[in-house]
Amino acid sequence: MNDDTRLHDGPGPCGSPQGPVELAAPGPPGTSTSPAVGAGVYAALDLGTNNCRLLIACPAGDGFRVVDSFSRIIRLGEGVSATGCISEAAIERAVAALSICRDKIQARNARRLRLIATEACRAASNAEGFRERVAAETGIRLEVIDRETEAALAVLGCSPLLDPGGRGAILFDIGGGSTELVRIERDPAEQDAGPRIKAWMSIPLGVVTLAERFGGRDVTPQSYARMVQEVAKHVAPFAAEYGGDLGDMHLLGTSGTVTTLAGLHLNLVRYDRRRIDGIWMNNADITATIARLLRMSYQERADNNCISVERADLVLAGCAILDAIRDAFPLPRLRVADRGLREGMLVEMMREDGALSGCR
Repeated sequence: MNDDTRLHDGPGPCGSPQGPVELAAPGPPGTSTSPAVGAGVYAALDLGTNNCRLLIACPAGDGFRVVDSFSRIIRLGEGVSATGCISEAAIERAVAALSICRDKIQARNARRLRLIATEACRAASNAEGFRERVAAETGIRLEVIDRETEAALAVLGCSPLLDPGGRGAILFDIGGGSTELVRIERDPAEQDAGPRIKAWMSIPLGVVTLAERFGGRDVTPQSYARMVQEVAKHVAPFAAEYGGDLGDMHLLGTSGTVTTLAGLHLNLVRYDRRRIDGIWMNNADITATIARLLRMSYQERADNNCISVERADLVLAGCAILDAIRDAFPLPRLRVADRGLREGMLVEMMREDGALSGCR
């Protein structure tokens, strides 16, 4: 097993591990470094290997109401697997996107923030210099989270989509530079008890790293099969230990890969989150949609509004990761989540502040 692959028993109830949290640098984006009950506006930023995403929300009952958001593909991790460094072009794209995020945070007067970075900033040798430049140019001080925290936040953000009548799920988060898998379980007889993380793992393969290694623009059935085999080697130890007794469980996926597949499955003219988040797909649906993608040329993928040129060279790498997971965990249904780390961060902060109903 690759040294970077991690296989762990779960920590217990869902929720990210506690530890020091570095929030925004002093200055315009916000100065609160401790719970600010009553501040009212919360912001969660996720700077990933491929995307920069921001969600700003206010507590509302036992959930929250989104007041602003931002998402842009910036490919921060482009070339990192080959060079070990974040490129100057990627840094400039990230700074431009983060400047927009700063402006939105200021405009909404968000005072309770969590601003995270993931795999690219874990892996790149110049990540510290990159974060210093981001802080100097945007006022945003990024917190680099570990893979365990990333997995736990994904669970927290996606757990509302667990089948209420089921026993749990195999949750997966296909990122740009890594993929997290989590086995979540709960006792259906205890409706008030939250799901528990039984075990989790992270592998150092995501859509960017896999596409760079095997090619994502022109994908043949043979190169696709090689991608699936490569991912399967990493997933196998987790499946061997935690892939049994899957009765009354389902797959729960959060990533651009699964939301894109859902959009194609529904033949949407353009992507619509309201129709995607929470949709169920069965094995036949998934297999047919991936086969359709494999038949498409790069240009056909780029011209499709649910894929676009930004994902056209990455989507099949994501499908290969999904197929490896499906082979390892042969479950009949997948629930698609257009939610994840940002929602998990918002819920966690609001719970800490007693800002959600029943959490004070």
